[in-house]
Amino acid sequence: MPSWIPHIAALALAVSASSAFAHGKVTCPEHPPAEWRPHTELEQKLVKEGWTVRRMEKTETCYEVYGKDPQGKRVEAFFDPKTLERVQD
Repeated sequence: MPSWIPHIAALALAVSASSAFAHGKVTCPEHPPAEWRPHTELEQKLVKEGWTVRRMEKTETCYEVYGKDPQGKRVEAFFDPKTLERVQD
């Protein structure tokens, strides 16, 4: 095996790991879990607004959405789970 292959693999791993933490500056207001609206409600709202939702995750304080915005741009966006409004970083 060529000696440069492990270096390329390590670089690829480092780049993919750093993108996972790209949203470190985003913080949603903290709400008790009982006040969170269902993530399905957010998905329905976004689809009506022209979004394409590929995946949704729940963080400690936000809903995190991966998909395309109404302009067709790939995005990772965060939403307040109580108001369902987008939170900007």
